[in-house]
Amino acid sequence: MNFTIQNVLIATVDDYATVDVQVVDGAIASIAPSLEVIGTAINGENKLLLPGFFNAHTHSSEIWQRGIIPPLPLELWLAQLYDFAPLDTEKVYLSALGTAVETLLSGGTSVVDHLILIPGKELETIATAVRAYKEVGIRAFVSPLIQDESLSAGIPSGETEQNHEPFFRSTQATLELIEEAVRQFHRPDEGVSLLVAPTGIQLCSDALFQGCIELSNKYNLCRHSHLLETKAQEKLAQQKYGCTAVEHLKRIGYLGDRTSLAHCIHLRDTDITILAETQSTVVHNPLSNLRLGSGIAPILKYRQAGVNVTFGCDGASSNDSQDLLEAIKIGSILHNVTDLDYQHWITPRQAVEMASSGGAKGLNMVDQLGSLTVGKKADFVLYDLTSLSLLPRTDPIGLLTLGRPTNAVESVWVNGRQIVANGKVTTIDVDDLRQQLFQHSHWDTKRKSETVAQLEAHYRTVMSL
Repeated sequence: MNFTIQNVLIATVDDYATVDVQVVDGAIASIAPSLEVIGTAINGENKLLLPGFFNAHTHSSEIWQRGIIPPLPLELWLAQLYDFAPLDTEKVYLSALGTAVETLLSGGTSVVDHLILIPGKELETIATAVRAYKEVGIRAFVSPLIQDESLSAGIPSGETEQNHEPFFRSTQATLELIEEAVRQFHRPDEGVSLLVAPTGIQLCSDALFQGCIELSNKYNLCRHSHLLETKAQEKLAQQKYGCTAVEHLKRIGYLGDRTSLAHCIHLRDTDITILAETQSTVVHNPLSNLRLGSGIAPILKYRQAGVNVTFGCDGASSNDSQDLLEAIKIGSILHNVTDLDYQHWITPRQAVEMASSGGAKGLNMVDQLGSLTVGKKADFVLYDLTSLSLLPRTDPIGLLTLGRPTNAVESVWVNGRQIVANGKVTTIDVDDLRQQLFQHSHWDTKRKSETVAQLEAHYRTVMSL
């Protein structure tokens, strides 16, 4: 559909301008004052138009456990998560819909879903999430989460001899599964891309990483992974490789300008240099890092070293939300306590650029997405500047990123197709989604995880607790 947004506010280099924005065949055709109306005229008065943000790292099916996992560090939190992971695809479908809707209503037009796969129903899990994202109309980067080592292998052995159960699926079978998923579902032109996405060095062999590199090269896929989220993973890397995890990933060739890495908390200065040199992207997930006690990623150091940084919500049971504006706010101001030199602190405009252009860079799509530029795809969001949470009138982007915006998203377009209007998602029935999420769940406060009970004593020993 062709349309023209009239008299809308956009950000310029250090100010704002009131312009018209023409969209033809899903792309931005012109940006200038007083343009001829092409297609439908849309009133942009007292509204701010920004490029869509990227929810650059999440796990959609974690929605089913939000609010219930107790305060635990990642390694024990994961044990609890997997003990109660949903095993039916209906729940996968509903949680992908929920993740998409919350992302859209907080300014996101793209989501990177590090998708947890149901054992024995892997392709069905991927197909279900793809179906949900296509129904909503959000741009989806589906990243099936794979590993080839069992959960206990993710905890350093310390001084003890540890024997781990072999993982239930072979490395080769896992790689074949991902290749089949790419053949079936990788359709960038239809708004769905697949990524290779080993969970991280803590649960993946080099053979799995190498196989993912080969698939990435063969099918021109982006790469995703967790990296050094916890102190335990930092210890484990030294135990496994005798060097840092970043040095090891560089050695095997996993890093590059198509690689995005979630968390990156426990890195040395030499590691930061490697990320900059390889043009790898860091996905900052401040809320889950605080929730799990993982630490504060040195984002200001990354930015000063020239590393591309963007934001993610992370999964909805380590956050426990998919509010992207909240992640951007916390992910910006958190670092005012890590560096006394306020000239390094992240400004609202820099935060917006990290959330949009930074996300596009990490997915090798900066030529198509991430800014309001003629020729780029029309993935953008219209904010209502008369919303109570964005008043009184000061700096619109400051209000959006430093405030607590509620009901501020007025409209969203992805690939030129409007999927949010008047603050409501128009492609699916959100009231029905609410009812389904309610009916498929129950109030629950007393559950106990057997795996946490098995792992906790060893974890406390190796972490000197």
